Amino acid sequence: MELVEATVEDLDALVTRWYALAKAIEAHDELNDLSDASVDEVADDGFRAHLDDETVTDYLVVHEEVTIGFVTLREGHHPSRKHSHYLRIVNLVIDDDHRNRGHGTDVVERVKEIARDRGCDHLKVSCEWHNEGARRFYRDTEFRPKQVDYVQPIE
Repeated sequence: MELVEATVEDLDALVTRWYALAKAIEAHDELNDLSDASVDEVADDGFRAHLDDETVTDYLVVHEEVTIGFVTLREGHHPSRKHSHYLRIVNLVIDDDHRNRGHGTDVVERVKEIARDRGCDHLKVSCEWHNEGARRFYRDTEFRPKQVDYVQPIE
């Protein structure tokens, strides 16, 4: 398994996989409802902006020369903290037919290497509270709960 930095030619692959993830996440909370009715309506502007953002990188997950997912990483700093330089996993998607084969774990291990190379001292990730599968995966890959986000819709 390798991570290959995405380019403008990969935007369709990123959007398609992101949309599948976003649709799955809709079930966990009404605030996750998508405004686009289909993947064809989703603009690639968000991922295109990543290409120009020095703090964000999208990688294709490639196994045996086939793209099987993607991961989005965002680098950041908390200057007032002892552990101040982090790499956040924003999106991590492995295609359904390639799940439960260790690819996600391999991605996390590769992300750790990237974080070390960038001088980061910790990784961060968030997932939906009710997404037991994601919570179990992150616990199994040695992440620990640190804080909880709360939301409140404004009506």
